[in-house]
This record gives sequence, C-alpha cells and structure tokens, in this order.
Amino acid sequence: MNRYRSLWLVWVTAAVASGAAQDPPREWIDPSTGHRVLRLSDEPGTASLYFHQNPYTASGDKMVVSTPRGLGTITLATRTNAPLVEGRVSHLVVGRKTRQAFYIQNGAVFATNVDTGATRKILEDARLRTGSGFGLSADETVLAGSFIEGDALALQPPGSARPGGSNLPAGTAPANPLATPPPTASSLERRWAARLPMALYTIDVRSGALKTIYRSSDWLNHVQMSPADSTLIMFCHEGPWHFVDRIWTIRTDGSERTLRHKRTMDMEIAGHEFFSADGSTIWYDLQTPKSKVFWLAGVEISTGKTTRYPVAREEWSVHFNVSPDGTLFAGDGGGPRSVAAPGNGQWIYLFTPTRDGKLAAERLVDLSKHDYQLEPNVTFTPDQQWITFRSNMHGATHVYAVEVAKPKGPEL
Repeated sequence: MNRYRSLWLVWVTAAVASGAAQDPPREWIDPSTGHRVLRLSDEPGTASLYFHQNPYTASGDKMVVSTPRGLGTITLATRTNAPLVEGRVSHLVVGRKTRQAFYIQNGAVFATNVDTGATRKILEDARLRTGSGFGLSADETVLAGSFIEGDALALQPPGSARPGGSNLPAGTAPANPLATPPPTASSLERRWAARLPMALYTIDVRSGALKTIYRSSDWLNHVQMSPADSTLIMFCHEGPWHFVDRIWTIRTDGSERTLRHKRTMDMEIAGHEFFSADGSTIWYDLQTPKSKVFWLAGVEISTGKTTRYPVAREEWSVHFNVSPDGTLFAGDGGGPRSVAAPGNGQWIYLFTPTRDGKLAAERLVDLSKHDYQLEPNVTFTPDQQWITFRSNMHGATHVYAVEVAKPKGPEL
C-alpha cells in the first residue's frame, strides 16, 4: 500500500510540476527591470491586435483580443476574459466611442457590441476577403480599407494580399485561428512585383454603401484613419521598403493624395507608420540607410514639419507606439534576425523625449526568451499606466501588460 501511495504522490507531483511549467505566471516583478508584469489572458493562443489597430474602449475598461475560437474581451481591472465572436475574423478594429468591434467574417462586414455581443451585418462583398484594413473614422461613421479587384481576385486565397499583416496577429501561435506567418523578403518581392489591381475603398457604417476612392497597381496596405479628422485616411505602398515611397494620405472623397515621406538616399527605408493619438502627426520607423542609422521619425500633417529622434541599435524596435497624451513612446525590441541585428535588444522599451531632442530609453520587460516570429506589438492603455503586448516567452502565446511606473510598495 505504501508503495502505491508513493507512486501516486510521485505522479501527482510530476503532474503539478508539468502544469506549472505550461501555465505562465499571472504576475511578477521582472528581475532585470523592476517593473510589474501581468498576464491578462487565460487561454493559450490568445493574442492582442496589431500595433496600430485600436483594441480599447474609450473608457479603457475593456480590450478586444483574438482567441483560438475567434474574438474575446478582457476587462482590464479584473482580468476577466469573455468570448465575443465565434470563428475566424480579419480586419478588426474597435470603436472608441460606440463600443463596437468592426471586422470581416466570411466576406461580410459586421459590427458587434463588446458588452452585449449584439451583432449587425453591414455589408457583404467577396473583395473584402483580400487587402488591408480596417481604418475607422474618428466619428465612427466610415470604415476604410484596400482590396484586390478584377480577375486577380479569383487567384488570391483569403488574406494573401497581406503576408504578415496590417491588422491581425502575424506569426501567432498555431492554436490561434488568426495566425499568419510573418513575411519573408522573397514573399514581399513576389507580391510587390505581381502588380495586382487594387483599390482603396470606404464603407458607410450605417448604410453599408461601399465607395471606391482610388485605384492602383501598386500594393496598397496598412490602411488607417485619423483619430481626429474623420475624412483623412493613411495607407502605404507596400513592398520591399527600400524600393517604395511608402507613407501616403488621402481624403475619403479620393482627393488630396499626398506622399508624407520621400526617400532621399539608396536603401533608405521608412515604415510601420501610425497616427499620434491627437491625429496631428504620423510617426514611423526610419533608417538612413537600412540597418545602419535608426530614427523614430514624425511628420506633422498640417505643416509637413518633420521630427527625428535618434534610436540606438540596441533599442530599435519592430514597432513603436505613442502614449495617448503624446509624451511617451514604447517599443517592442527585435529578434536575432531583425533589420537591426546583430546588437538589437529583446525588450519592451519605454522612451521619454528629452530636451536635447533624444529619447531616454528604459527597459520594462525582458523578452530574451520570446520568439520574434510573433511580433509583440505594444500599445498604451487609455490611462497610459500600462503597456500591453503579446508574447510567447513562456511557450504559448498570451496577452501581457507591464506597468509603466515601478511599484513603490513591497515586491509581489
């Protein structure tokens, strides 16, 4: 009897240890930085959105995430996870005012209330399975995106116009149905060289009316809308970044198409562009030339005035982002095969602009065990006390948050 009891205790101990190894901690103090980190998600394979797609309600009480089953919400104060939408979706963005998640599922545009789950179909169109989006206007009356047109549409599997992505998780763990492998240089070049007919479009959220506002054989991607000007759309000419003048804006009526950054040297690259929270500035990663000199650059929309913050190689990030009040930036570091390798750091960073025009960098989370095939994609919470990101540093993909300020009380 004692022998069987001993065997049972060994089995239980091993099972508990195995479960603990697979289940990431709920919270901890990063020993390298002193900052508090929380795991927000319950289910492995849950991921936060692409860095420029708003996941938060206006009050900051909830964020929308992708899950292995579709979409879910996380109530930030309590870390309560709840299902929202069943099935694979794309082109997701959350309205800051109306508390709706807008997305495409099976070629149709839907709006779902993040509190009640009430869902309304806005429009169905096969072209919407391709391309990039959504951008959502500041007054939440217009959606914008891009799609492939004509005979080329039939040749494209869903999502193929977006290798690596502009709006939903790229490189997410296989358990996540939204997973898309990150693009390779060769895949970017093939897609760029294909010269498929594409168009920018707008959708009236209330009536479902779709209007094409610009056509091109350039690859039109990363469609966003200003958080302040309801008529302003930003998009990019996608492809190998050193071949394209990437960052453009256009009005919802198709007028005033404007290049926002012109390359000035061989192998210069600019990209991963995003609006400031007040809509006054477009920020982006700038390298002059590629992998040599790094900047976080911005262009003021009304005047064209540019700002360049130098970024050290070890502090370069795949994606940057800006706080709601515009006083802080965040970055998600880079992996061993990034454009800044060797030498870039694998950290979540906080950047504070200084009076001498530089960025003071602070490390928040050690991502040395993170596989950068999954891009962390940092965003500030609306109260800017936390930075959220997705990570596989403990194995499975989860959503995490790191506190911007170091805790003043006893360590957890």
